[in-house]
Amino acid sequence: QYWLDPTKTLTEHKDLINTGPPYTLYFGVKFYAEDPCKLKEEITRYQFFLQVKQDVLQGRLPCPFNTAAQLGSYAIQSELGDYDPYKHTAGYVSEYRFVPDQKEELEDAIERIHKTLAGQVPAEAELNYLGVAKLLEMYGVDLHPVFGENKSEYFLGLTPVGVVVYKNKNQVGKYFWPRITKVHFRETQFELRVLGKDCNETSFFFETPSKAACKHLWKCCIEHHTFFRMPENESNSLSRKLSKFGSLGYKHRYSGRTALQVNKDHSAQLPRPDQNVQRTRSKTYPKRTPASQQSGNS
Repeated sequence: QYWLDPTKTLTEHKDLINTGPPYTLYFGVKFYAEDPCKLKEEITRYQFFLQVKQDVLQGRLPCPFNTAAQLGSYAIQSELGDYDPYKHTAGYVSEYRFVPDQKEELEDAIERIHKTLAGQVPAEAELNYLGVAKLLEMYGVDLHPVFGENKSEYFLGLTPVGVVVYKNKNQVGKYFWPRITKVHFRETQFELRVLGKDCNETSFFFETPSKAACKHLWKCCIEHHTFFRMPENESNSLSRKLSKFGSLGYKHRYSGRTALQVNKDHSAQLPRPDQNVQRTRSKTYPKRTPASQQSGNS
């Protein structure tokens, strides 16, 4: 996926133009708050909740069974309110989707927990959802597929604190932004230069599936580093230019505000009128026939 640059027109987005028309645009979270529970406004927390719920559903944010059940119960509480045995008949949870390849066992667990959440209004249930989700290892990680030595498959994950390397779903390396001195790309080769504890620099090289993917990874690195590490977003301090390989040189600058600027924005501290958050209903599916009922009818 590619993000729109608010400083450019649609026709200036070459990556987008090459894929359409028609064009499909989504509203989503680009930089994840380290602690979404501290987001001030309910409408913002609700938008974060929708994004993280989608991340879990699409498998971008994997979670163990018990956590999935807890998250699903908060989501169903936000959607339906308190459990009501007259309205919420057997199999009601199966009308909603929370994780990939959802099984009846998980739906039963979600129903059991949902019964214990009486009294939680949607905003409270969504806050609790974010409180659990933010602790998951892959929360807010922007993954990019790459290849290492001998064409071994890896993922580079961009996070608020740095770049994480995954192999076979296990973390095998972590490089903090203050230690990363340079990022380069040439054709399909991506270089990450890191300052070690001995003050010596080491370069790590990865291959990407395509030149476009490599450039996209490089741009995302710049934007994450700028947003989470830089105090101010000024053109003279935030321009990032690749070292030239022959006549090839690129530069890219993140055009938005940094995390520090957002946190220091005094206008955000001013009283604002209460907003009536309009929540949209989730997509529903045909209700599953419980296994116990199936066996009884056979």
